[in-house]
Amino acid sequence: MGETQQFDILIAGGTVIDPAGGRNGRFDVGISDGKIAAVEPDLSAAQTVERIDATELLVLPGMIDTHAHVYQHVTGKFGLNPDLVGVRSGVTTLIDQGGPSCMTIGGFRHYVSGPADSRVLCFISCYLVGGLEGHLYPDLYGPNGVNPEHTGRVAKQNLDLIKGIKAHAEIGGQSRWGLEVIKVGKTISRETDLPLYIHLGQLWPTADSAPIPDADELIRELVPIMEAGDILAHPFTRHPGGFVSSTGEIHPILLEAVHERGVTVDVGHGSHFSFDVARKVLAAGVEPFTLGADMHGYNVRVPETADAEERLNNPFAGVAPFNLTIAMSELLHLGVPLERVVAMVTANPAKMIRMEDTLGTLQPGREADVSVLKIESGRFKLSDNSGVEETAERLVRPILCLRGGRRFDADSPFVPPAIAA
Repeated sequence: MGETQQFDILIAGGTVIDPAGGRNGRFDVGISDGKIAAVEPDLSAAQTVERIDATELLVLPGMIDTHAHVYQHVTGKFGLNPDLVGVRSGVTTLIDQGGPSCMTIGGFRHYVSGPADSRVLCFISCYLVGGLEGHLYPDLYGPNGVNPEHTGRVAKQNLDLIKGIKAHAEIGGQSRWGLEVIKVGKTISRETDLPLYIHLGQLWPTADSAPIPDADELIRELVPIMEAGDILAHPFTRHPGGFVSSTGEIHPILLEAVHERGVTVDVGHGSHFSFDVARKVLAAGVEPFTLGADMHGYNVRVPETADAEERLNNPFAGVAPFNLTIAMSELLHLGVPLERVVAMVTANPAKMIRMEDTLGTLQPGREADVSVLKIESGRFKLSDNSGVEETAERLVRPILCLRGGRRFDADSPFVPPAIAA
């Protein structure tokens, strides 16, 4: 007679969706010593210390948010508490996009990544100032504000933490310096063998002394700089300089970059998301590879103003309550199949940061990073960042997660309440 299996935690009766592991169905997940011990259709005979009933719930590999801003305090109002964005929102791994720089990576390691219960990685900023105050001061981000030698050296010394390089391609910066900083960012990317992550969509005001830049020309100059494995963020942005040209069509050169050259796309929801733009981009055959939430201190609350002009001009205004699972709900609402949405927050981001041998699947032997979600059915109001409201029939909600086998309930104040339509 075989020995009875024993687990510290048994997640029982859930629907496991694990694209990298090839599972989509009802499975039990057994966890011992902080690792996945077994994934089987029925482990009910096992002895267990804690049993989590996941009936009618989804059980996923620990979700990875590819666009976070969690360099708390150092980046001013911009940086959020990592665990409120991470484990207490059902997300086990965060990638801070451009918060730390070569000058501040030590503080990020010792005061953010190290103490956090969430796994916190980063794409290092190619700018010396990093993400201070959410990039509100454009003059700090010109060619004089970069040091490729120092940034490259620091990146190589911290490869356990640094998984890419972050830069911005937008018309406010273009009006000041052209694309010189982007070219420097690509130099750092090549020398470190790390992917380059590019922000699209206007962020800074156009320089007063410069003519109004051509957003379409920006795209035509940017794309040839990028290479396979690099990432374009904010495909659904409502701001100029994104995937949709001034004529309302998708830029052909962006289609070529994605379909033929291996450049990938991250949603980078944040203060950019537009249902109208998303439908155009998805209809053109551009599906995001990853689904970063892009939450930060300026967009986790609804601004007091509803002024239409400010909503149009301010990239941080017109914000609806959201988090990673709201971004998932929006893609489901737009017709993207559930398994592909799950891949955007599990297997695909693990590939993006070249950690697919560690993260993104529930294979036995892996560290026990697990996210448990519920899909509510009904009629729910979703709001985009241009003020448009739509009614969705499904809403994804975080319930809990395990990070290295430790349980965290999804009690973060950043998890928006379900809003009935």
